[in-house]
Amino acid sequence: MINFPEAFKKNMQEILGAEYPEFEKAIETEVPVSIRTNPAKPVEDYNLEFDGEVLWSKYGKYLKSRPVFTLDPAFHAGAYYVQEASSMFLEKVFRQAAPRKEGLRVLDLCGAPGGKSTHLASLLTDSDLLVCNEVIKTRLGILKENLQKWGFSNIIIANQDPETFADLEGFFDVVVVDAPCSGEGLFRKDPNAKTEWSESHVQMCSARQRRILSAAAMLVAPGGVLIYSTCTYNPHENQENAAWLCRTLDFDNIKLELNPEWKVTEKSGGYQFFPHKTRGEGFFISAFRNLGNDRRYVKARVNLNRVNRQLAEILKPWIRPEILEEYEFYQKEDGNIVAIKVSLLADYGSVMKALNRRSSGLEIGIFKGKDFVPSHGFVLSDLINPDLSFIELDKENALRFLKKEAFDVPETAMDGWLIIRYAGLNLGCIKKIGNRTNNYLPTEWRIRMEIE
Repeated sequence: MINFPEAFKKNMQEILGAEYPEFEKAIETEVPVSIRTNPAKPVEDYNLEFDGEVLWSKYGKYLKSRPVFTLDPAFHAGAYYVQEASSMFLEKVFRQAAPRKEGLRVLDLCGAPGGKSTHLASLLTDSDLLVCNEVIKTRLGILKENLQKWGFSNIIIANQDPETFADLEGFFDVVVVDAPCSGEGLFRKDPNAKTEWSESHVQMCSARQRRILSAAAMLVAPGGVLIYSTCTYNPHENQENAAWLCRTLDFDNIKLELNPEWKVTEKSGGYQFFPHKTRGEGFFISAFRNLGNDRRYVKARVNLNRVNRQLAEILKPWIRPEILEEYEFYQKEDGNIVAIKVSLLADYGSVMKALNRRSSGLEIGIFKGKDFVPSHGFVLSDLINPDLSFIELDKENALRFLKKEAFDVPETAMDGWLIIRYAGLNLGCIKKIGNRTNNYLPTEWRIRMEIE
């Protein structure tokens, strides 16, 4: 029996009325397990027991039970992301509300651990730019790792306070704010959320969310969209903040088309998920159109050195040949090579000039003399040439590779760089020199648990 804080219980009884006993009963049941597959990395057999599809997501699937994802090489390759089903409703909101144009500029302002960032990447095209930001530095590592696994290359990762984005006023076509909240919707999933809850904490979260929304709103282009979500139920953080945004700034709430089968509850200013109605956790989301016309960002060029012709020739075999001419390569001061799509150079330049704590795009590797050493993120990305020499491993050997232990290398394997694959998906790379192989999997990515 879950012992709710008395004030929370009273609030939920007021919100749900006669439905409250059903809600309380649902919280006592097991948390549904769901994943979202990566359309850029399809797998014939996921080796997972599926238990139906998430109705509001093209890529969402429920599982019958929670496996040990760490022991699935396809998970490390970025074939899927383990994500709570309700939050996948972002997909429907984006598809219905986002401007229909090429070259979308999209910002995920509160990105870690990467669920919504990777989801957005699956909804974008190779002509779009995705900027993913995380305020808390200690959470930046997991965001980077998940985005690298996903493989979308037109991306910049930032570690900034929302208010420091001021020089990008009116720059983004879509801004997503998955705001820090009181976590009421996670009571079933995370016991700590219940113990940390209080009415004063709710009020603090609500005030903080308004500060974030105020900063985020300034970044939305005229006619662009601001998407706001929380994993909570209370109106202070949800409906009241939605009303405040429309009342205070020049935004209008966007009404979505709902399928009755989804059993999503429409609220004033947004859409609420309740665990006794939908197969997922508590979640609230709303979307707003910018009615203003301010667009004051400063255009800038990419302030990096282009790779010289000789080194560019060495890079060519590594890139998918059909897209090679669409990219230019730049060298950072630390020697790392960055690949940037030509059509997005101006956008990259603007973001890089405005933000001081950010990446410069996808680092594809570094030169040591004339030897190109590929980065792990590049090997997992959508830029890598699929015709490079590779070794396909079974599950046992793939896990050994991921533990950075010795694994079986075919005697016929040639010396040099070799891509390591599992189920047709890139896992990383090695360099073979005679009987010796060097595993280039980043140490921090290594599996540390025992494999039975």
